[in-house]
Amino acid sequence: MNNIDDLYELSPMQQGMLFHTLYAPESEVYFEQLLCILSGELNFTAFQQAWEQVVARHPVLRSSFYWEEIEKPLQMVSKQVDLPWEKLDWRNFTLDEQQRQLEDFLSSDRQKGFELDVAPLMRFTVTQLEDYTYQFIWSHHHILFDGWSMQIILKEVLVSYEAHQRGEHLRLLPSHPYREYIEWLQQQDIVQAKNFWQEALQGFEAPTPLRVDKSTLDKSRQQPTYDEKHFQLSQTVTEKLQYAARKHHLTLNNLVQGAWALLLSSYSGESDVVFGATVSGRPPTLAGVDSMVGLLINTLPVRVQITANAEFLPWLKQLQSQAFEQEQYAYYSLAEIQRLSDIPPGMPLFESLLVFENYPLDSAEQDTKKTLEISHLRCLERTNYPLTLVVNPESQLSGRIVYDTSRFEQETIARMIGHFQTLLASIVANPQPRVQELSLVSATEQHQLLVEWNNTQSEYPQDQCIDQLFEAQVERTPDAIALVFEKQQLTYQELNSRANQLAHYLRGLGVGTETLVGICVERSIEMVVGLLGILKAGGAYVPLDPTYPQERLALILSDAQLQVLLTSEKLIAILPKHNALVVLLDRAGQAISQEKQYNVIKNTKPTNLAYILYTSGSTGQPKGVAVEHRSTVNFLHWAHEVYTLEQIAGVLASTSINFDLSVFELFVPLCWGGRVILAENALHLPTLADAKNITLINTVPSVITELFRINGIPDRVQIFNLAGEPLSHQLVQQLYQHHPSSQVFNLYGPTEATTYATFTLVQKAGSKSPTIGRPLANTQVYILDSHLQPVPIGVVGELYIGGAGLARHYLHRPDLTSEKFIFNPFSNQLEHRFSNQN
Repeated sequence: MNNIDDLYELSPMQQGMLFHTLYAPESEVYFEQLLCILSGELNFTAFQQAWEQVVARHPVLRSSFYWEEIEKPLQMVSKQVDLPWEKLDWRNFTLDEQQRQLEDFLSSDRQKGFELDVAPLMRFTVTQLEDYTYQFIWSHHHILFDGWSMQIILKEVLVSYEAHQRGEHLRLLPSHPYREYIEWLQQQDIVQAKNFWQEALQGFEAPTPLRVDKSTLDKSRQQPTYDEKHFQLSQTVTEKLQYAARKHHLTLNNLVQGAWALLLSSYSGESDVVFGATVSGRPPTLAGVDSMVGLLINTLPVRVQITANAEFLPWLKQLQSQAFEQEQYAYYSLAEIQRLSDIPPGMPLFESLLVFENYPLDSAEQDTKKTLEISHLRCLERTNYPLTLVVNPESQLSGRIVYDTSRFEQETIARMIGHFQTLLASIVANPQPRVQELSLVSATEQHQLLVEWNNTQSEYPQDQCIDQLFEAQVERTPDAIALVFEKQQLTYQELNSRANQLAHYLRGLGVGTETLVGICVERSIEMVVGLLGILKAGGAYVPLDPTYPQERLALILSDAQLQVLLTSEKLIAILPKHNALVVLLDRAGQAISQEKQYNVIKNTKPTNLAYILYTSGSTGQPKGVAVEHRSTVNFLHWAHEVYTLEQIAGVLASTSINFDLSVFELFVPLCWGGRVILAENALHLPTLADAKNITLINTVPSVITELFRINGIPDRVQIFNLAGEPLSHQLVQQLYQHHPSSQVFNLYGPTEATTYATFTLVQKAGSKSPTIGRPLANTQVYILDSHLQPVPIGVVGELYIGGAGLARHYLHRPDLTSEKFIFNPFSNQLEHRFSNQN
């Protein structure tokens, strides 16, 4: 008790650091290490004495903390403390060995941590590297003081040391103790601050998502580990930023905050973002505050509304005015601010922190009489936030991003730094733009996104229709098996002849180009003959699944306004009212069989309709997607380039012809010499007679998962085409484990883009969930923001698809079909795109 000098409460920031340190003692949170190189003939005793003098001057450096069995945590200032010192000698080590020794030391030092109730919460290590070169490490807990105070402490230590070396008696001005700041805090208007922050955060209900972090499975319950990546702007860009700030009466901090808000908005896709920012917390009304040592900073939420068409400079000035207003209430506890917000308990108010280290310049460093030079100064620190941006406004603006490695990949952080730098450079290049004109994407990355990754040009038969590709294959392999269903099978020649007979019959009924022909039949040989017959006659098929509810069938019949409908006597009774001419295939079978078996001569062009598929209607009323022959031919030619004849030798056709997956299952093998193995659905595989001949399964991941459960995947399968649902890394590995010689493709595409728009062959050694890959041949894929600007790599945006695979339109729905042409200056092409407004 005789060593107690003072006892008082903690600041809100200290309380927060105490909580987080006690909550996660193994996380190294708020443990700081300042490193620097000392050059000169070091007088170790004088160096120690200089530190002791400074510690004696500032009571907070002798503080320890107590929290158990008391109403409020308290900090106790000791009259005297013994500073822990350690001397090491690494002069016999090589430079590489010294670096390894340093990394090992820093790691073990962090693991030691500090007992917060034992003063002092700091220790020192001096390691001699060469005869006149030393590595100095000052380890301390952030709960004692902030970065501003650190500059004061270092300055006073060096001044004291140099005075000793010159034999001078140094008299420093009296300092104001940290207690005075605590007393000032207790005099502030808490009610007024509470009202301000409650209004400032009203309506903000969820933290701004970063959306470039790892998946939930990767980051769940992992102990945070941190790394950091540094950056530096060029001197030219820095000077232009400084000039812009002066010219428009802004601060550099304001420019940086505005840029960070825009980056978060782009990454999250949200126009209302919140991030944390540290403020100096040094009120000008408090005497001696500029030279006070202690933890005066506070972390405050910065809420930014981004209006895309707003002018940038007025928007920045508004942000600066908001910052000035917040400073009046910067003393309020962040924990209390969070409780005032609409954020649910247990969720953070923000997940990124911006630290702008704008400390007063140390004129003492310019002292030409110094006997000890300091260089390579850096501070290693950890916060409890997954992402912290630290900015140093030096002659060349520099900084670093400290990040939780369990949340972010190193490549992601590198790209983020690049985007941040690009944004700052964009600000100085165009000082008076609108907010939406400021881009995160550099010219190099933009070229990669728009040109390199969309360089998919490939020759394909642009003068051919689907049925013509099939007829050409018939000429090549007339006697090969083309179609199998249960115990029935047809060769290419037999299938072609039957389809030709139906086509001639339909031509006699007036079916020609652009004629919409409905087909409502059970899965059978007749179903495939019907599709080919419609195409050969020049018509476009419109499938109606007999298992669909009456309401959906009625909608399709009403919307499509079919001219002809193929069905059977069994199914005609279930169909709602319509005006189409009905062909009962079972009744008309005799008449159809009398028709000619040779190919129909027709005038169908690649630009004519091939089929119309109705969307699921999950986002509104189902829409008929009208697809032309040329789009499907491009798709089929892409498949011909990707899959070998051996791989399509037995393609399982298990998808309803109302879904676009059926286009691949039926026409890829029929146009390129494979065999269609028709099944009621994929889950019938274990009982399918021809299952042993299946080489390719084209389905959704959930079906494959179920087939694993019932042990229903044939051994001969070489290709798994998985689409329509997210594909998990676990399922991919399971497939490769049980079918090591197979290939797993992840494919993505809406019906509007002719089944698939992107694809990727998933690697066996992959460690992440598969991506949807790259565009198909002659397809362009862009991920854009709400202003149709490319989003940076890894950032969420809306997918825009263009190119040969794009459908013609939504049938009879011009209100939902936006036909716009976007000029792409990088490829000098006009891109036709869909915008589904539903």
